[in-house]
Amino acid sequence: MRAVLIGCGRMGTTIDEEVTDSKGSKDPRMAYSHAQGYSVVDGVDLVAVSDVLPEKVETTQEKYDVPRGYSDYREMILVERPDIVSITTRPSTHAEIAIFSAKNGVKGIYCEKPMACSMSEVDQIVSACHKNKVKFNYGTNRRYQPLFWRMRDLIESGRIGDLQCIICHCGPSSAQWGHTHMTDMMLYLALDSDVDYVQADIGATDEDWDNWQISIDPSILMAYVQFKNGVRGYHTIASGYEFEAIGSQGVLRTSGSNGLTHKQFGRLTPETEDITPDFGTANCIRNLIDSIEHDTQTTCGVELASKSQEMIFGFVDSGRQNGRRVSFPLVNRQLCISPSGW
Repeated sequence: MRAVLIGCGRMGTTIDEEVTDSKGSKDPRMAYSHAQGYSVVDGVDLVAVSDVLPEKVETTQEKYDVPRGYSDYREMILVERPDIVSITTRPSTHAEIAIFSAKNGVKGIYCEKPMACSMSEVDQIVSACHKNKVKFNYGTNRRYQPLFWRMRDLIESGRIGDLQCIICHCGPSSAQWGHTHMTDMMLYLALDSDVDYVQADIGATDEDWDNWQISIDPSILMAYVQFKNGVRGYHTIASGYEFEAIGSQGVLRTSGSNGLTHKQFGRLTPETEDITPDFGTANCIRNLIDSIEHDTQTTCGVELASKSQEMIFGFVDSGRQNGRRVSFPLVNRQLCISPSGW
């Protein structure tokens, strides 16, 4: 298959340089950036890249041996006719690029988070993908990692009894930049249930708002989700990125990037597992290829991506209303998170 990359920045090409285990590695499990992912996955070639900065295009072509570079992503898609488009640009362009790609013959989209800056934009992406039968995977990497596959397998098999709540120990972070990971994993561990309502407290003031537009990417200081399957989701500002699932008979909790602890109620000694670390990028790409070839659902399709993204906008809307309960589906599809420079 033929893939192209739009955006030659951090998630597109350079984040591997920041991670010791990833830098220079040819192990598919250690691939982090999109470009590195394509370089280690069989059955796909990165045939072109684009960026508005020519020097980034040239650097990426040289680093990953990419034959062609463009400054205009539209031209690249129309000329190259790729099977897969990777979107790793600034957030404000994600919707525009995804919709153009879907309407111009692309078979699969791998979109970095956040999916878009408003639910109105998200709705347009979902519509374009459905109408043009385009497969979609979202850049929330934990969903493609064996540690979390194992955790969900244990939940679904009943190892902790009836699932009662998911607790995300993810720190304050920012809504779109950081907590898109948190909401997707809360959703995944809650068995991808629909949402009934959310409540949240965010780090923003009245001065940050102009009607439905907020000029910062606010921190999420506390969040609560009531899922329609009865599971409750909690976000706390505890440090680290760890996740806990509590059931009627026990608790599962991740530790770091590869540890999983299982405590059965009534037993003194918990069980621990070490799962081989895997950043998930290569798994995401393989899954997208397989979905295109066999016309199957992707691991994080456009509907699931929309659902986790809607949780973010629900939190921000609740924070705007001083923590008031916000029911789903969101009525306010125009609320826009739009910091300067996005």
